[in-house]
Amino acid sequence: MLESLRIIVQELNSIRGLQPVLDTIATRVRDAIGTEVCTVYLRDQKTDRYIFMATEGLNREFIGKASVGSHEGLVGQVARREEPINLQNAMADPHFICLPGIGEEAYRGFLGVPIIHQRTVLGVLVVQQKSQRRFDEDEEAFLVTVSAQLAGVIAHAQVTGSIGLLSEDEDEKLAGGKFDGVSGSAGVCIGTGVVVTPTADLYSVPDRSSTNIELELKFFNQCLQAVRKDIEELSGKLASRLAREEQALFDVYLSMLDDNALPLEVCQRIEQGQWAQGAVSQVIRAHVDTFESMNDPYLKERATDVKDLGRRVLAYLQLTDDEELIYPDQTILIGEELTASMLAEVPPEKLAGLVSVRGSANSHVAIFARSLGIPTVMGVQDLPFTKLEGREIILDGYNGHVHYNPSEELHSRFQAIIEEESQLIKGFEVLKDLPGETTDKHRIGLWVNTGLMADVLRSLERGAEGVGLYRSEVPFLLRERFPSEEEQRAIYREQLEAFAPRKVTMRTLDVGGDKSLSYFPIVEDNPFLGWRGIRVTLDHPEIFLVQVRAMLKANQGLNNLRIMLPMISSVTELEEALELLYRAHDELIEELGVELELPEIGVMIEVPAAVYQARDLAKRVSFLSVGSNDLTQYLLAVDRNNSRVASIFDPFHPAILQALQKVAEDAHAEGQQVSICGELAGNPLASPLLVAMGYDVLSMSASNLPKVKSVVRSLSYQQCQDLLQQAMQMDNSRDIRELLEQVLTDVGAHRMLNPVLDEGEAKPEHG
Repeated sequence: MLESLRIIVQELNSIRGLQPVLDTIATRVRDAIGTEVCTVYLRDQKTDRYIFMATEGLNREFIGKASVGSHEGLVGQVARREEPINLQNAMADPHFICLPGIGEEAYRGFLGVPIIHQRTVLGVLVVQQKSQRRFDEDEEAFLVTVSAQLAGVIAHAQVTGSIGLLSEDEDEKLAGGKFDGVSGSAGVCIGTGVVVTPTADLYSVPDRSSTNIELELKFFNQCLQAVRKDIEELSGKLASRLAREEQALFDVYLSMLDDNALPLEVCQRIEQGQWAQGAVSQVIRAHVDTFESMNDPYLKERATDVKDLGRRVLAYLQLTDDEELIYPDQTILIGEELTASMLAEVPPEKLAGLVSVRGSANSHVAIFARSLGIPTVMGVQDLPFTKLEGREIILDGYNGHVHYNPSEELHSRFQAIIEEESQLIKGFEVLKDLPGETTDKHRIGLWVNTGLMADVLRSLERGAEGVGLYRSEVPFLLRERFPSEEEQRAIYREQLEAFAPRKVTMRTLDVGGDKSLSYFPIVEDNPFLGWRGIRVTLDHPEIFLVQVRAMLKANQGLNNLRIMLPMISSVTELEEALELLYRAHDELIEELGVELELPEIGVMIEVPAAVYQARDLAKRVSFLSVGSNDLTQYLLAVDRNNSRVASIFDPFHPAILQALQKVAEDAHAEGQQVSICGELAGNPLASPLLVAMGYDVLSMSASNLPKVKSVVRSLSYQQCQDLLQQAMQMDNSRDIRELLEQVLTDVGAHRMLNPVLDEGEAKPEHG
């Protein structure tokens, strides 16, 4: 039976379309169990009835016509109880009803299991037999396993519109609702949904022999040239909005279209007798399958890029004559897999927000969105995006929520949030040149996190006093190879010059986990507990040495560089990294013949082990900096990019606050500066606690800096200490938030809080 399950799963993965999947399930399960009937019922969410959708053994003429209510019959019982029902004689059960016409009167043995996806019952899978029998444990376990596989297929079909999650009646107003994803870029917007779909389907091209190979090659090359021209034009559209290194993705696209890259493989297949469309489909799908089979988040994003290119070429080959998309004012772009080129096609003055069914906060499109300040929600896996064209959408980029067809009340609430945010931004201008200090003159540094050159101007406009985290992996992510030492030096020099004489803290290459390089793949079963951060660069000193040499060279004559080491979990790791740093410094002095200042070197505290060795680490460096995002996910065992557990990713958890306080105390005990550069640092609600704990620097996104400064300037240091003392005596985050919220309301700083509750209401958000 295990072999049967393996074969069924493989077969399902190769089938496109929901109905063929259901039919295959019915046939294969019946044969595997050796019974006489297998049937699939799917729930219609509008009527709350279970529709007879596929069968092997009953009357197929009633497929899509017969149905049972959610509280009727044995099928309804399985769905209501959300557990298997296994009966020797179904007809003797008081809940049994017989659906007229489908022909189940003769069947007594009954086993039904619910089809559940993310706590929602999607349907019921049933097997039946004429003889009275109770199906054994192995058969029941087999059916439960098959239903779990089927649940994912059905959920995806709902998302893509293959079956109706929402009403199909075009005259009926779509009911409002909310879908959850993860934040790609903070902010709130209200706009009109514009759904973008691929211009051609790579998976529907038939195999066909070519009758004129020379003509096929000529036509393919003409289409290829047209796509190259399109990519160059799209790159030009973004030229004024993105810096040179951020536009590197379009260079990657063009390199893929180089004659010696993907086109070479396509031409070889054409020369073997395949027609051009089939050759493109086969080559692109093979590369996509290779990327997607690696189970690596970044490599999955590369698969998206390859598919995007393949579809563009195929569109020209098919001579598609699609109508030009009309982008309304306040366009919210929605797609299953948004790409940077899709973003570039929207007039910048009309683009209000982005929603992608797939992808994470580290997708290319999310990186661009943050750089351009566009509210974005990624990974909205259950979103029926094909139904949202022209619908009114509210996008909550703070919490990763998408509201469609909102009620008048919800619309009014979010509109008030947007207007208030606009007024706040205007009011922040007076804060730009004021120091970050409490009412009794306790000073705290308010710095920014950067990664793209587009972040720089916004940071300086908001009064940034320095850079607490420069994500040096971003230039690596936007390339198809490791940048050279000189390329890195030029990029780092731009950052250092832009902020000079303010300090710029550059984190050494931090890949692994949810950040992987296409040209340096890291494939692991548990990447967040695997080869990432300093572990990678210590194993590859040639990468580490080139990077720190580039940083040291870029710092020459400016002397505003600080270097920070990520993912340190032991003193041994730190000492090994320091040895390499000192070596690079000494080599450069000898090579250049000049005295280079050794910058301050610090350690990121983001691994629980580092919390308990913070004092030992502080003895060996110039500063400590807490990465609250990773520290929170490791202490709470919650993947921060997983929307399923997003509700328990809680930086106000008492254990997190205790760890933060310990790190600050240990750093100061060794006379060293301590900062924090995760999302918590930019949360105005947390500011009083971090000030009272003794954090010298809070580093955050530029958009949050004025809000945090306003809160800091509204309280005295004594008030902050009193708050911390009360908060540390509480045993749950809800009470801690309520305490902080009340105090900020009392001093008139409540408007600085994130404006949206996790439930989507227009009240101050907790974090």
